[in-house]
Amino acid sequence: MTNRSRSDGVLPSILGAIGNTPLVRLDRLVAHEACEGAILAKLDYLNPGFSKKDRAALGIIDAAEAAGELRAGQCVVELTSGNMGTGLAIVCGVKGYPFVAVMSKGNSEERARMMRALGAEVVLVDQTPHSKPGQVSGEDLRLVEIKAREITAERGAFRADQFVREGNPLSHYRTTGPEIWAQANGEIDGFVDFLGSGGTFAGTARFLKAQDSSIRCYALEPEGAAAMAGAAVENPDHPIQGGGYAMDDLSFMRSVAPDGYLTVSGDVARKTAQKLARCEGIFAGFSAGANVAAALSLLRGDLKGKTIAVVICDSGLKYLSTDLWE
Repeated sequence: MTNRSRSDGVLPSILGAIGNTPLVRLDRLVAHEACEGAILAKLDYLNPGFSKKDRAALGIIDAAEAAGELRAGQCVVELTSGNMGTGLAIVCGVKGYPFVAVMSKGNSEERARMMRALGAEVVLVDQTPHSKPGQVSGEDLRLVEIKAREITAERGAFRADQFVREGNPLSHYRTTGPEIWAQANGEIDGFVDFLGSGGTFAGTARFLKAQDSSIRCYALEPEGAAAMAGAAVENPDHPIQGGGYAMDDLSFMRSVAPDGYLTVSGDVARKTAQKLARCEGIFAGFSAGANVAAALSLLRGDLKGKTIAVVICDSGLKYLSTDLWE
């Protein structure tokens, strides 16, 4: 990836601040939950756009430039729940590409405001009649995809398409995985991640497995919508924004087979995010709560007494208008 730091320690742009986030032990929360073992939390909410998606945004744009797929000044379009859009707004703004984010109205309003503040054009798509604000379903996502395709064709734009562009998982294979491995001195027994596009899980798990094939990597989905695990989708509506759209085929998941599939309810994800804030001072969103809840479950079961790495996907600031902090 490009735009890393200069030898004198001064970054040439904000893009150099993407990645190299801290890895923190959650010993207080683990003790509070009476579990045995350790959880190592990768604080990707400290990226410039307050989420792990900054890595994928930079990876996709860098790869497109290198391949000659993106012309100077060309418009970039992407479907987003808000985090990928924020990352792309930052990357495209620095690199000089107009950016259009297409997002469901079901996502929290803070996300749209932040993207606009960063210079993006934000197109909001109505939810289906049966959907609820704050709960974006697979059907809602399909409506956003249709609109994103229309805008891409109309403007002759480059579609960032985080669900298929290899720059997404490669960014995590090249940065997230190596960072976790080095920061933990290779002392990791497990990794768990909530599935959105699947890029973080696939890239990070592939790197960790290459270092030590005994590391167990678990894919996480919402309870009642575990389509990747092959379960019937009974509850596609859930509050964990940015993933769990009841999609049974994420292309990046073909490159690495999970050691297991886990589920977590929206309520448990919410409560765990709240505990994470109170016990550890980490102000994170729903998916981070889901990841930590799943890790705690593993410490009570298959990985009792072991060390599990998770990603703190985004900031709790993006959920102030939701029921996460009520």
